[in-house]
Amino acid sequence: MTPKKLKTRAVEKSSFRIYLEKAKDFYDTMLRAKDTGKWTAVGLNAVHCAISCCDAMLVFHLGIRSIGEDHIQAADLLARIPQEGISSEIIALKRIIAKKNLIAYECREFRQTEAIDILKLTERFYNWVFSSLPTIK
Repeated sequence: MTPKKLKTRAVEKSSFRIYLEKAKDFYDTMLRAKDTGKWTAVGLNAVHCAISCCDAMLVFHLGIRSIGEDHIQAADLLARIPQEGISSEIIALKRIIAKKNLIAYECREFRQTEAIDILKLTERFYNWVFSSLPTIK
């Protein structure tokens, strides 16, 4: 069985900063949502923050971003980056992305404990990405 082709688009490597800015916006909004007890907003902003972080890494290192319908494919693309410790970060990203359907579409509240869990995962992933890339000016 041949591996599934991951759909990508070439992106100018310097554009990674745009994705870092998006990640920062989602991260800041996630923290404000936590402070006001908006748990669904915490969750969705966490997911979008992580996806933007992933895009920043892919653009900076490989000059591509995922255009597949499934965000898990973007996480799979991270494996192409030769960086120590990336495997555990890919696992964390997949755990974050896996919550998107629950947060956005299931007919139940996204609870505070779930929001805090995804916030912590996202915070670690976000800090790893920002420590791995040149800083935003």
